[in-house]
Amino acid sequence: MDQVWRFDAIGTEWHIDASAPLPPELRIAIAEVIDAFDRTWSRFRPDSVVSAMAQQAGTWELDHGDRLLGWYDQLARATAGAVNPLVGRALSDLGYDATYSLTPIGTPSAAPQWESITRSGSTITTKEPVVLDVGAAGKGLLVDLIADVMTGAGIDEVTVDASGDVLHRGTSPIQVALEHPADPTRAIGVVELPPGSALCGSATNRRAWGDGLHHVLDARTGQPTRDVIAVWVVAEGSCMVADGLATAHFFADAESLADVYRHQVVRVHADGRVTWSADLPGEVFV
Repeated sequence: MDQVWRFDAIGTEWHIDASAPLPPELRIAIAEVIDAFDRTWSRFRPDSVVSAMAQQAGTWELDHGDRLLGWYDQLARATAGAVNPLVGRALSDLGYDATYSLTPIGTPSAAPQWESITRSGSTITTKEPVVLDVGAAGKGLLVDLIADVMTGAGIDEVTVDASGDVLHRGTSPIQVALEHPADPTRAIGVVELPPGSALCGSATNRRAWGDGLHHVLDARTGQPTRDVIAVWVVAEGSCMVADGLATAHFFADAESLADVYRHQVVRVHADGRVTWSADLPGEVFV
């Protein structure tokens, strides 16, 4: 990889490493994909579809909704409802709201059941205003979409890294360090990411703003999870899949998620234990 593009988008830092130059028209195309995604899915911008859904009931068309919300269907089933994009109101009540107030306004309640939403492909119908939050898998989907734009432009060797959500396409593996959840200057392991694979990490300290307050909520209670503090997932083909599974592993045991999609996982538990898949393509330093 000899061409690197760094930029900020959707509240995070992106790195795109490619084997060929990134001409201006390709960068514009990528920026347009990001903006279209944000105008649909962001609950932080007032002109998004998701923001409109928070104001009134109705029928809504969501770009890539069949792909993303179909994956949420599987995640909700696999976690007995713990992973549910209707958790957005609970996040807002805890202070992770559109203004980033980071000030809780009360005790959050359980999210509406995901099955309460009527969905047909990319179209959903709501009976009341809902606050949709696709943070569990949405950034991973955007990584996939950007990588597809690169491939469509004839750039087959590329690594897209959205602050820890990594999709690698190329001919050789790359090494990715697993950041220690309590010390960003240290690593607890290294993964050798094969071509065509994704690595996604999630940790409760990534977006934390108070005692026990962070962005990984159990939709069944509206409360932040406590038992697991960091997860990394390696999955073939899709960053969206790896991203969603990384969230699911905060709530479900590894055995119950094994049949959802073939993947490898590293989990750091609140009691200090670190567990990982026997076939992890890398090493854990514990």
